[in-house]
Amino acid sequence: MAGIEEVAKLAGVSTATVSRALSGRGHVSPTSKAKVEEAAALLGYVVSSNASSLASGRTRNIGVVIPFLNRWFFSSVLEGAQQALLRRGYDLTLYNLSGDGRERSSVFEHFLLRQRVDAVIAVSLELTEHEVQRLHDLGKPLVGVGGPIPGVRTLTIDDVGVARLATEHLIGLGHRRIAHIGGDLEFDLDFHLPTNRRLGYEAALREVGVEPDPTLFAPADFTIRGGYHAAKQLLGRPHDRPTGIFAASDEMAIGSILAARDLGLVVPRDVSIIGIDDYDLSDFFGLSTVAQFPRGQGEQAVEILMEQLEPGPDAAPGASMTQLPFELRVRSSTATPPEL
Repeated sequence: MAGIEEVAKLAGVSTATVSRALSGRGHVSPTSKAKVEEAAALLGYVVSSNASSLASGRTRNIGVVIPFLNRWFFSSVLEGAQQALLRRGYDLTLYNLSGDGRERSSVFEHFLLRQRVDAVIAVSLELTEHEVQRLHDLGKPLVGVGGPIPGVRTLTIDDVGVARLATEHLIGLGHRRIAHIGGDLEFDLDFHLPTNRRLGYEAALREVGVEPDPTLFAPADFTIRGGYHAAKQLLGRPHDRPTGIFAASDEMAIGSILAARDLGLVVPRDVSIIGIDDYDLSDFFGLSTVAQFPRGQGEQAVEILMEQLEPGPDAAPGASMTQLPFELRVRSSTATPPEL
């Protein structure tokens, strides 16, 4: 099989240029890159991943640390990251921390520190100062997704703003008796997402002079089943049931739609329902929602990592924190309340 010297000779460039062009590390002009790729294809040259790793000290493998794998949001972030890494020629190693705290300690104290990954993406994990420092000491770039982490490039979502937007949509339709299905204490850990979304809901109500009613809050576990049972409790009171429900995730909102139907209620004639995420089945259920584009979050995290792993000639330090976009998507699950 042809070697790197033959590729360099045919392409009319140096072996260093061949290495940079085929590994994706370092700057190579588009013209030289095209020549190298054409020469490599003609000669049937394939880069040895083992040799490349030994020469560069890189594994071309990115570690992704995630708290739950059986939740649509997290699997969607992972999908976006994996596709972006694949395009860049990188592998992905997943660390699912859905167990007890010992698993997290083991990952950060051992697995990520064994030089098996070039960099780390932490999804919805509020890393400790010690965890961050351990990775920085080894020179491993780190990107966080979900909330601010001191000393780390992060992608953050304004969970208070997201919840306000969803609640304001119901308020704008004329609803005032609005219930909220949010996360229970189990999920109020890293970045306090359930608390922030409840704060956004309450702030939107207070802005129009409505004091939040604690009896209109029901905790759930961010699943369809959890949302179903929570909505059953909220909607099973015929004399004082809410006219609208804001669920902190689309899966819980879909569970609410199913609960309303089982109780003989028509959505949105009898109750309007809105969620957050733009879950894959949201359009099928006609669910109004606030989209937060999780696949795009995974892709953007990879782009930020690549700026650190493979900086171009004009690379400049990026912002330490990047606010992620979100967007209201109105469908058929929300309408004016029955009395209007």
